[in-house]
Amino acid sequence: MTKNTHEADVAFIQALAELLNENDLTELQVKREYGEDDSLNVRVSRKTPAPIMAPQQMYSPGPAPAAPAASAPAAAPAASAPANDSAPADPASHPGAVTSPMVGTVHMQAEPGAPAFITVGAAVSEGDTLLIVEAMKTMNHIPAPRAGTVKRILVGDGDAVEFGAPLVIIE
Repeated sequence: MTKNTHEADVAFIQALAELLNENDLTELQVKREYGEDDSLNVRVSRKTPAPIMAPQQMYSPGPAPAAPAASAPAAAPAASAPANDSAPADPASHPGAVTSPMVGTVHMQAEPGAPAFITVGAAVSEGDTLLIVEAMKTMNHIPAPRAGTVKRILVGDGDAVEFGAPLVIIE
């Protein structure tokens, strides 16, 4: 019976791998219960290619893309001036940048009406939840990689983010 169970488990894992590829998934996890003290927990994942889109495109203000379409020469200096005054050209290159580990939707609080996890100027400890990125109906808590002070919050509640997009600057 053990050999049959082993062969069935191998076939099950192979079927999961095929399902992963056929549906273009990056990860799949399943737990199979055989009995009271007998179970199989399988996690199948694959490495994804590096993102093609530049991270700074995800946090650009809404009016900036529309302005160049109307009159590119006049709008270009106006769009670049606020970015130069307020911060470095690419927040993702900042040494204190916390970037998104996945594509998803940002949630700044645990539930609607609750206080935000962080505010500018707040002190955070390593491992504290900075925000949540929702991906495929799963809420993924984004922890602080180190202790420090929140200097900038680069995303807002409900914003869509790409893999590698800067979320927060901690110094």
